[in-house]
Amino acid sequence: MSKSRLEAFSDGVLAIIITIMVLELHIPQGSGIEALRPVLPILLSYLLSFVYIGIYWNNHHHLLHATRQVRESVLWANLHLLFWLSLLPFATGWMGASRFAPDPTAVYGMVLLMSGVSYWILVQTIIAGEGENSLVRKAIGKDRKGFVSVVMYAIAIPFGFVAHWVAHSIYILVALLWLIPDRRIERLITSE
Repeated sequence: MSKSRLEAFSDGVLAIIITIMVLELHIPQGSGIEALRPVLPILLSYLLSFVYIGIYWNNHHHLLHATRQVRESVLWANLHLLFWLSLLPFATGWMGASRFAPDPTAVYGMVLLMSGVSYWILVQTIIAGEGENSLVRKAIGKDRKGFVSVVMYAIAIPFGFVAHWVAHSIYILVALLWLIPDRRIERLITSE
């Protein structure tokens, strides 16, 4: 399979995920700004998840740009990532509708954790297929940012049960960490 086909499929799935999330937003009852108060947790959950999908889409695009060959193992690793990302609308809706209750907040963190782990698996699968001298290996290096993100999610999940504001702060902090685009792959590709 060509990597352009894999990228197109992944882009389509991510677009559907965003569509599902936005369809969960309901029009507030009333015409004043105060009518937004009951739906504010849902809007905030949507905003955070939209940012996360955007981060994954951006990094996935760069990752596949540096990938030279797509093997069957890469297809399965990519599907694994898309599976966890496809659960984000469920976790987002539950967390927002429950007004950031403990269990939904922890489940949201679990989906983020597993998405981060599955992205790492995708990267490692690409490297395993292309070898240690691959562009992806050179660009990613030790991937400290990815490792720190996964550790932060793992720390946030228990906080979801006892102090949801700490968990949400960590989720937001990780998103901010990734909002600054990762230029490692771009720099490497343009220098060749």
